Amino acid sequence: MNTQELANVFQEKFGTPPLPRSFFAPGRINLIGEHTDYNGGHVFPASISLGTYAIGNKRNDKRLRLYSMNFAQMGIMECDLSDLSFNDNHDWANYPKGMLLYLQKSGYDISHGADILFFGNIPSGAGLSSSASIEMVTGILLEGIYDLTIDRLKIIQLGQMVENEYIGVNSGIMDQFAVGKGMKDHAILLNCKTLEYQYAPISLKKHAVIIINSNKQRTLSGSKYNERRKQCELALKDLQTECHIDSLGELTIEEFEKHKHLITNITNRKRTKHIVYENARTLEALDKLRMGDLQGFGKLMNESHISLKDDYEVTGLELDTIVQAAWKQEGILGARMTGAGFGGCAIAIVEKNKVEDFKKKVNAIYHRTIGYDATFYTASIGDGAKEISKEVVQ
Repeated sequence: MNTQELANVFQEKFGTPPLPRSFFAPGRINLIGEHTDYNGGHVFPASISLGTYAIGNKRNDKRLRLYSMNFAQMGIMECDLSDLSFNDNHDWANYPKGMLLYLQKSGYDISHGADILFFGNIPSGAGLSSSASIEMVTGILLEGIYDLTIDRLKIIQLGQMVENEYIGVNSGIMDQFAVGKGMKDHAILLNCKTLEYQYAPISLKKHAVIIINSNKQRTLSGSKYNERRKQCELALKDLQTECHIDSLGELTIEEFEKHKHLITNITNRKRTKHIVYENARTLEALDKLRMGDLQGFGKLMNESHISLKDDYEVTGLELDTIVQAAWKQEGILGARMTGAGFGGCAIAIVEKNKVEDFKKKVNAIYHRTIGYDATFYTASIGDGAKEISKEVVQ
């Protein structure tokens, strides 16, 4: 499918041809550094070639009409600019509605409605950040069709506000940042507290990134995600009785080991151990990639999964089955869950000439254990959100 085909669907649904402009925002994988973002630590994400496409027109009235080819059965979602409040019945459309509302609240001149069509090829509910992708593509589309000038970091921060305040998911800024600032063939080491970041080249000449969808659906707002965040907040309060810190991400491993007795709840202590050690792994990962040490990077990925399983307890049978099966295969550098957990996806770095064999063997183990298949995607690391021309939609 190409952008002309998207334009044809747009004209069919809305009755007018769209502007000859199209926009794309990727999904993201997190290579290492899980659940560290909302704890003021570092993360190590990369944007991927899968993502969300959007085309649209500014209207002369104040109606907002949204259509997703992925949710065609829901038809066109409509509302008025005078009421952009969250509406359960609007389902996926709450994400673009929220972006428009928060741009208005930030003082940007959006006084007319719009017709917007979306098409995404990110597996829904897989933990590859389809929500941040639709937020970011909406932001850059609105910037384009309303002839606005918006700093990219501002769009990123508004996307997080939509997630936190409008949708009600207490997530950090990593997803929007990775989607908004991604760079082809690079990962990003991001300090989630200061928003300082560095790009790290990923030279995968002989290896491929394999995304493995467990096909166990997960909904962040309905999961134990917020519970984990609360446990970290309680641990921080305990530590602050003696440690002068504002977030768990400030602790070194040595400082944690010295003061961990202050965390009175054993479970909360385990959660903190994961955050501190995982944060250290992200910094080590930057060095490994800059040196071209993929073996060392893969080892860090494996250690990350073990920590997420044993200390943060967010993996579950499906993700553990995938990752443990992956570790046994030839050509594997490393594998781990990615995203919030509780289902969703794992990632693996595999030698290109072993990929097909890897998929077959891992899926056989998964099907035998879980009872249904996993889905495998070979992804490339691509650019962040941008306006595109007539590129091919995969």
